Amino acid sequence: MLSVWQWLLIGVVSFFLPMFLYIPMMFFGMKSMGVERRTKGSFGFFHPFTNDGGGGERVLWCAVKAVQEECPQSDVIIYTVDMATPESLAARAADKFGVKLPQPLSVARLFRRSWIEAKSYPRLTILGQSLGSIVLAWEALNLFMPEVFIDTSGYAFTYPLARLFGCRVVSYTHYPTISLDMLTRVKSRRALYNNDQAIAQSGLLSGVKVQYYRLMAFLYGLAGARADVVMVNSSWTEAHINGIWKVPQRTFRVFPPCDTESLQALPLERPEKGRYLLSVAQFRPEKDHRLQLKAFAAALNKASGREAGARGNDFSVDWRLKLVGSSRHKEDEKRIDDLRALARELGIANRVDFHVNSPYSELQKLLGGASAGLHTMLDEHFGIVVVEYMAAGAVPIAHRSGGPQADIVVPVPQVGLLAETVDEFAEAIHTVLKWPEAKRKSVAQAAREKAKEFSGERFTTDFKRAVYPVLPNDKKAK
Repeated sequence: MLSVWQWLLIGVVSFFLPMFLYIPMMFFGMKSMGVERRTKGSFGFFHPFTNDGGGGERVLWCAVKAVQEECPQSDVIIYTVDMATPESLAARAADKFGVKLPQPLSVARLFRRSWIEAKSYPRLTILGQSLGSIVLAWEALNLFMPEVFIDTSGYAFTYPLARLFGCRVVSYTHYPTISLDMLTRVKSRRALYNNDQAIAQSGLLSGVKVQYYRLMAFLYGLAGARADVVMVNSSWTEAHINGIWKVPQRTFRVFPPCDTESLQALPLERPEKGRYLLSVAQFRPEKDHRLQLKAFAAALNKASGREAGARGNDFSVDWRLKLVGSSRHKEDEKRIDDLRALARELGIANRVDFHVNSPYSELQKLLGGASAGLHTMLDEHFGIVVVEYMAAGAVPIAHRSGGPQADIVVPVPQVGLLAETVDEFAEAIHTVLKWPEAKRKSVAQAAREKAKEFSGERFTTDFKRAVYPVLPNDKKAK
């Protein structure tokens, strides 16, 4: 039997979702919805945050380039909440990602940014952001009405609205808004960064959250199924999307483009003295830097013949851990301070280096000297940085879940190691850093070959093949 709160949640969603989708049609009609302003053969890329600097932004620019190559006479517009111009975005694509767009593009500036920001919804965040994305898409489609609406940020709740506007919808999903793993985790009452300790400890609150997730999964499936073409970035994401959207016949696995060419030019050899472990990840909770510090401390103790949990900096090996990542705001700065404090507590502060907001040139240099690369995020949807480790010649040590397990760190040939617990990561770190250089180089060479499967060329080929059926026939390159 559903509780009062569950019935209230269902009532709120049942009321607001139809209102966001359909009531505007009744009041404004199709004319104001932009149907008469549609530009034939045009493409609209819905990517509100165009300055995040991550793999998602690289996908955007590689996808824009692929569309412009296939339909050189088509108009391409970017929907963004950022202060940007066509010139600044084209320059950013070229300077930061090495993607030179063959044609000029246009920009539609959106002003309802707060509707999709997580901080606007302290509670029921997924519901709030999902409904907020519909508001933002409404603004976008009234500014410019494309023939093909391409979402590269995972806002599935915009698809029914785009279909109402008469668009063909293309989706590229990096990470499902609701996954089957999330439901399982809440059911098992496991505390994590996205499942508060107070909720995990309460049977009542966990039950309410499970029903909330089930409802959101149902709505997410209805919305996602409205896409004409569905692309996913990994086997892991594909399994979850097919499980919820249930459109396997039009779902394509398109690995994200990884900038591996410049990294593959780095030498495979690493000095046996002064070996270091590299971690590249934004300082966000889900990246689990705390696990990295604990595992590194345990590996140092093991290599020095000390008991687990021992404190002190008198280690017999000269290994180091280098943490490289961006800091976005005060919350990230606080996390970095907490990590420094944990390193001191573990007795490894003099073995851990923090490289915050480092330029790419410094990152490339660090990749070129690392013996191994560490990645500890649970259920990482793909893991571009794991591929970058492999291309650079650093043996990856990744979490045994998500994309790294399913697609990247394969067992045959050995290209790296997988782990899950602190002890397993410590053992993997100890193993790799103790390898003779010939053994490490052999695994690194196999990893570099594997990394070639995730190149930008592979992405472009697979992306073009997936979207070809919805491209305007009269705009296709001859």
